[in-house]
Amino acid sequence: MSHHVYAFEPPERFVAGTVGAPGERTFFLQARGGGRLISVALEKVQVSLLAEKLEELLQEAHRRFGVDLATETVVETADNEPLDTPLDEEFRVGTLGLQFDVDSATVIIEAIAVGDEETEEPDEDEDEELATADRDRLRVRLTPAATKAFIERAKRVVASGRPPCPLCGQPLDARGHLCPRHNGYRR
Repeated sequence: MSHHVYAFEPPERFVAGTVGAPGERTFFLQARGGGRLISVALEKVQVSLLAEKLEELLQEAHRRFGVDLATETVVETADNEPLDTPLDEEFRVGTLGLQFDVDSATVIIEAIAVGDEETEEPDEDEDEELATADRDRLRVRLTPAATKAFIERAKRVVASGRPPCPLCGQPLDARGHLCPRHNGYRR
């Protein structure tokens, strides 16, 4: 079976976004460039972790390699526009990979499609790269400034959902909330 590698090095635009009402949103990573538009679906927690790990990667690159993390460019390039249309899901993301390329001082983000064997326990001897080699993937190369802009937008997208319950921290639903701190009574 053939697989596709959608590479954007660099993209014209790379953002996290959602479609749908809070509580029913579908999260996407979307890359545009060279006349192509690729959208991949993923979970809210994946977007949140991606932003968190990208921040850690940039801090480590700054600490180890002296990479400039100026924030002035982030304000200038803040992208608050909706996702581009048409919004056609290429695949659902199962694995996210991050890398810092020291030679070009860029961040590489790779979103790999869910595979049939995602539910199986991987063999300890099996190399993860071989296990994901036949899956579709989205690969994006970003400058540190573009990475920081992506992080800021991803955080806004994740935070724009349902507000958390002040007692248990779970998302509040407009139809009511069964709070475990109130022994299951609706709030």
